[in-house]
This record gives sequence, C-alpha cells and structure tokens, in this order.
Amino acid sequence: MPSAQGRPPFRADHVGSLLRPQILRQAFRQHAHREIGDAEFKKLQDECIRDVVTLQESVGLKVVTDGEFRRGSYWGRFVERTEGFSIKPASFKFRNDAGHEVEFTAPYAQSKIRRVQALALDEFDFLRTVTKVGGKTTMPAPSTMHFYRCNDFADRTIYPDANEFFTDLARIFQEEIAELAKAGCRYVQLDEVAVALLCDPAICDEVKRSGSNPDALVDLYIAGINQAVSKCPADVTIGVHMCRGNFKGHYLGAGGYESVAERFFAQTNVNHFLLEYDTSRAGDFAPLRFVPKSKGVVLGLVSTKTPVLESLDDLKHRAKDAARYIDLDRLAISPQCGFASVMVGNEIDEETQGRKLELVGRVADRIWG
Repeated sequence: MPSAQGRPPFRADHVGSLLRPQILRQAFRQHAHREIGDAEFKKLQDECIRDVVTLQESVGLKVVTDGEFRRGSYWGRFVERTEGFSIKPASFKFRNDAGHEVEFTAPYAQSKIRRVQALALDEFDFLRTVTKVGGKTTMPAPSTMHFYRCNDFADRTIYPDANEFFTDLARIFQEEIAELAKAGCRYVQLDEVAVALLCDPAICDEVKRSGSNPDALVDLYIAGINQAVSKCPADVTIGVHMCRGNFKGHYLGAGGYESVAERFFAQTNVNHFLLEYDTSRAGDFAPLRFVPKSKGVVLGLVSTKTPVLESLDDLKHRAKDAARYIDLDRLAISPQCGFASVMVGNEIDEETQGRKLELVGRVADRIWG
C-alpha cells in the first residue's frame, strides 16, 4: 500500500527508465563497434547513473532507479544474460495515433533456459552505493519472454509445453530476486505488457488467429508472475507495471483494464500495481474497484510520450476521480511509463523529463501532504 515513508511504493513514484544522455547513447554504439573497451564503457555508465540519481533526488523522489542505463531496452539485458534465448521478429507492431507502424523484436527460447549470471543484481549493487534513498530494480515480467511471438515462443522440441517453459522461467526469477533481496533491494518491479495488451480486442483477434486463447494467456501470465515471486522474502515489495507498449511515442495496444481487472488484481500475488492512465486509451478508473483492500495502485497520470506539462490541478482532480473506486489512501502517482524503454527514448528532452518528475512529487505533496 502506498505510503509517504517506510515501505514502497511512495506517494511519488516512477516506472524506471529515464532518457539516456547523448554521451551514453554514443558509448553504447562505440562499445558495440569495439571502439571502446568494457572498462571505459562501464565508467561512462557509472558517471551517467550518478548524474541521473542526483536528478531524481533533487526533485524530491524517495525512490530512485539507475534509469536502466546499463540496458539497450527494458528486456534486452535479461535475455542477453539468460542462457537459451535468442532474438527473432515479433508478431506485433508498434503504432502511433497517426497510424505509423514500427516493427520490433522478441525473445525466443532456442534451448533450455537458465540463469548463469546476474540479470539485474549488478545494477542494484552499484545503485545502492550512489543514492541516499531507496533503490528500485525493474525487470521484464515473465510474459515478456512468451507473448510477443504468440505460439512460436520456443523450439518445440525443447519446450513442447508452455507450462514447462514457465517453470524454468520462474526459477530464473526466483534466483535473481533472492540475490537482490540478499543485497538489500526492497523494491522489485515487474513490467507486464502482455496482460495490458490482452485488454485490446484487436490484439485478442491477432492472438486467436495465431491459435492461442486470450483468456487462457491471462491465466498463464498471472500464474507466471505468482511462480516468479513465490519465494520472495516478505520484506521485499513487488509492484507490477501494466504497460501498453512504449517506443518513441508509439504504443502496441489500447483498451481499459475492465476485461482482466477482476482476475488480475485479485489473483496476482503482489503488493501494488502501477497502471497507465495518461490517455483515453487506458479507459476509465472503474476497474480499480476490483483491487483488493490489501493492495495499492500507483496512478500513471503524467505522460512520458508528450513534452506538454500536465496541469497540477487536473492531476489532483483525476486522482480524486480514481478515489471514487478505491480509497485515496491506497493510491500514489507516477508517470504512465518509463521515459526510455529502449535506447532512443521518447521524443521529449531531459529538461522536460526533470520537470515531469518534479511535477509528480508536487502533486503527491498537494494530495497527501
């Protein structure tokens, strides 16, 4: 449950990824082309992370991330560091309101998957040395490794059954979360895109054409999260961010949470949900009536897709509108998604990003004090 202090989420939160500065984007390119070595690359990452942590603290946030500055995308590092995965084209496309489409890639299990090295642990190990407040670690939700290619998610001679695949996947998450907890991490966020996309009738039609059952997938992905966090220590808070896709102002799906809300909110064994509510594509707040009283919601009201700065009074009004369906004391506020789920980032500048993060804090103070 959200709180002004103590356990996360705090009244002012954010989803995780932040705009990579130009020097860091250049360093990724140079490292990929072997123009700089591992040591120089890491040094540049460290410097940029120190700076972005300072930014988050300077605007008053009580929880910070490393901006996902060691990642090329929100799921890329997880896949690169897990034995057994390769990359293939995804079955879906990003689009924007003008109808422009962008293709992307997706994980594919070409052999048995297993954790052979840290996935996010090293990120947290550095983060905790450079912040005075709490650090949050983000990871892609288990469904990320399955959904984007529909039925063709793995070599079927290796994984003829999705349940067997998710059992191995859960073990990877369990091992990583255990190591994060041992290192002192008390806030882990799973980025869940698939279930949010399964709220979109057009996406559901695509899934059906592939031979899958959308309702069965929702159940599979709930079970996947529950398996992944089943051994999580009680003092580690787990949040789930529900995302409709975020790439340079493009999205993958639309539609409110109503069709999945009762199942997902009640059956997913986590502490709170970070929900996108920045545009009408997200639907209304009525699905929040299904959130159990033991769980909280972080309202993603501030858009990371547009440079327009929201009105503080409008944000207050929207939070109070949400409180018609869920106690105001169980709410918090954040941007709707990260500012840079991939290296390129959304089409806003770093100054605007800072103003939006600061706005989140001001709104939280105005509402909850």
